[in-house]
Amino acid sequence: MIYLKTEDEIELMRAANLLVAQTLAEVGKAVKPGVTTAQLNHLADEFIRDHGAVPTFKGFPNPYGGPFPGSICTSVNEVVVHGVPSEKTILRDGDIISVDCGTLLNGFNGDSCYTFMVGEVSEEVQHLLRTTKEALYKGIEAAVAGLRIGDISYAVQTHCEAQGYGVVREFVGHGIGREMHEDPQVPNYGRRGQGKQIKNGLCIAIEPMITMGTYEVYMDPDKWTIRTRDGKPAAHFEHTIAIHHGKADILSSFEDIERMEATRA
Repeated sequence: MIYLKTEDEIELMRAANLLVAQTLAEVGKAVKPGVTTAQLNHLADEFIRDHGAVPTFKGFPNPYGGPFPGSICTSVNEVVVHGVPSEKTILRDGDIISVDCGTLLNGFNGDSCYTFMVGEVSEEVQHLLRTTKEALYKGIEAAVAGLRIGDISYAVQTHCEAQGYGVVREFVGHGIGREMHEDPQVPNYGRRGQGKQIKNGLCIAIEPMITMGTYEVYMDPDKWTIRTRDGKPAAHFEHTIAIHHGKADILSSFEDIERMEATRA
């Protein structure tokens, strides 16, 4: 069942999502060669709790195994999603890391992801990141009342496949609100005019997961970590949006991250 949100509920969701944005920016400041993903996880966990929220991912149930052990997902290079923070995973110059973060604040969830560059990253990989981020905004542009979920999916898919990239099938965006994952599912591939109709009050997380090679993936023995089958890099960008007055209102934000990246350039 799809739960449409009221104006007041959308504002509560905005607060949760802006906290996610602040958390990602704090994590982004610490992303550099030599840092472990466990260190990034500790930083995020403390920041979220210090701001009166709960990290939603911590303990999140898994139908295939145990609950998620981290407070953020840290997916490095060929890891597409659900990378588990670890002292053993040390960031190196030229890596990329997708940091997916969720918060529960005042009864509502925030969810966003950003793929960071570690040191000097090849132009080829930078192009993958730019294209994936562009695809996110193409999908958001298609999130208009009266259109359908398939219009979002089509916008993401066509933009990425035109560049020769793979669009992951097994993992999709989703509705969001009092629960982290609500209806409807929001695939990154599909046909225009198909799927649930987009209506005012709909809150969804749009999250392109795009690969440099094949879209085929596999799961590690930890039952969480998802990798590209060909070992090539993957990028992941995500915003939570609300359909407000007929069009998309982005509740999360990359502004602090982008300012930080501009100072590093």
